[in-house]
Amino acid sequence: MNFGDMNTGQRPTTERPLLGHTVLLVEDSRFASEAVRLMCLRSGARIRRADRLASAERHLRSYCPTVAIVDLGLPDGSGAELIETLMKATPRVSVLLGTSGDDGAAELAMDAGADGFLAKPIASLAAFQQIILSHLPQAMQPAGLFALPSNPPAEPPDVLAFRDDIAHIATLLAQDNDGPTLDYVAQFLGGLARVAEDHPLEAAAAALARARDSGADPLPDVSDLSNLVQDRLSDRRMVG
Repeated sequence: MNFGDMNTGQRPTTERPLLGHTVLLVEDSRFASEAVRLMCLRSGARIRRADRLASAERHLRSYCPTVAIVDLGLPDGSGAELIETLMKATPRVSVLLGTSGDDGAAELAMDAGADGFLAKPIASLAAFQQIILSHLPQAMQPAGLFALPSNPPAEPPDVLAFRDDIAHIATLLAQDNDGPTLDYVAQFLGGLARVAEDHPLEAAAAALARARDSGADPLPDVSDLSNLVQDRLSDRRMVG
């Protein structure tokens, strides 16, 4: 693989410091992906999204990103596996970042070989740009002094993307309640709820994760979480 190529004829500027770069985002949540897409747009970067390890591998066979941002919890495995693969590739992707809404995930990403870690929700556009720029080779940096952006007006939440994520989990819970599925549901909804600032949903996902970790019967927590999921699907504000 030949990583790190920039788009021909495009050079970064102080206003758009990631102009000419392509970001591969490996993220299963549409809602979280939309937040990163807007940050890439404001920064001048192109973005490609893969929602699982298998689709990320297909993307990487056809184009060369400068930046890879990999979620640690994916439907077909741990993002740490992809981080480790990209870290060992020659030449190596210029900036390799892990991301997650889970406590303790930063250590897992760094142990796998990531250059840095983006906690969900991403604090600001400035934080997003700064962590990428801090790991880019000097030749790819924007010329002149780089001024961190002031906080832009908040974007309205992407209601349809949030609803799609919730519907995805509702389908999983209706199909299977085995251990791996419940672990994925707790991880996915915990990260989604944190990004969306949905505190009741975040607390319910955390309760399910604790039950799974302790070996307790998870069914009461699954029931509570399922009720919250159905409440959000039936909310009229969720239909756009």
